[in-house]
Amino acid sequence: MGVYLSSPKTEKVSEDGENHRLRYGLSSMQGWRATMEDAHAAYPDLDSSTSFFGVYDGHGGKAVAKFCAKYLHQQVLKNVACSAGDLGTSAQKAFLRMDEMMRGQRGWRELAILGDKIDKVSGMIEGLIWSPRSGEANGHIDDWSSEEGPHSDFHGPNSGSTACIAMIRNTQLVVANAGDSRCVISRKGQAYNLSKDHKPDLEVEKDRILKAGGFIQVGRVNGSLNLARAIGDAEFKQNKSLPAEKQIVTANPDINTVELCDDDEFLVLACDGIWDCMSSQQLVDYVREQLNNVRKVSFQQSVRKFLTDVWHLLLVARDVTT
Repeated sequence: MGVYLSSPKTEKVSEDGENHRLRYGLSSMQGWRATMEDAHAAYPDLDSSTSFFGVYDGHGGKAVAKFCAKYLHQQVLKNVACSAGDLGTSAQKAFLRMDEMMRGQRGWRELAILGDKIDKVSGMIEGLIWSPRSGEANGHIDDWSSEEGPHSDFHGPNSGSTACIAMIRNTQLVVANAGDSRCVISRKGQAYNLSKDHKPDLEVEKDRILKAGGFIQVGRVNGSLNLARAIGDAEFKQNKSLPAEKQIVTANPDINTVELCDDDEFLVLACDGIWDCMSSQQLVDYVREQLNNVRKVSFQQSVRKFLTDVWHLLLVARDVTT
């Protein structure tokens, strides 16, 4: 069957939650792909005043998307800019930090454990042999120090993932995006894109790709990748004379900061499988119709009705009972 199945897997995995600020729901579907390569993160209480939501659309495997879902929000919270109130800078540094963390022995091992079953066993064994216990220690987020071992020269994965995150602190909404997943907000029923799809034919992307030594063929970077920004994809980030922001493919995100108002109803984070099927306005119209039924059915049931033939969606709604 190769990369695609003979028929799509349409079972949905859905969940929901809430705090005193917002409600959220998410749903995912594997679809035609041979394996599920997407991931998400939902932390309505990242800290006492901040909510964090992210969608990660993997390509070439699931490991990078899962790595981002596991670690990106931690790096946002850890950065000194976050506590200083600059969520945008913290998000930017966290995106670029993902590529740094995935290099070397420790990065290889974590990707192996998160990825294919064949590598998972060897990754666990190498973890026991070569490294101290990783993760959180003494209540503090791991500094992710480098380790020596058989994969110390690992440059990073050639698979990759988009990353589109939304952070809400008080009335401030910060969206960071690298790739072609998208964040859309509904303001009195009107859809507003809070992110840009990073396709290779965009002028700013094309200019960076060509200056870094790459090319665009049939709308794809070097004839293979159909997006211009992503976490991972180390093969496109090997120009030693250029910083991370100017590589052929970069993890450097666009940052968009907006002040929420009473007209803002909900926002949607979704992978490109959604946007291949529906425009931003069509999806906002659909979600609004479903949310109007929240009083009649549970929020969870309403969220689970959102997806029919699309891949991955995460909905964040303001207090829908008011």
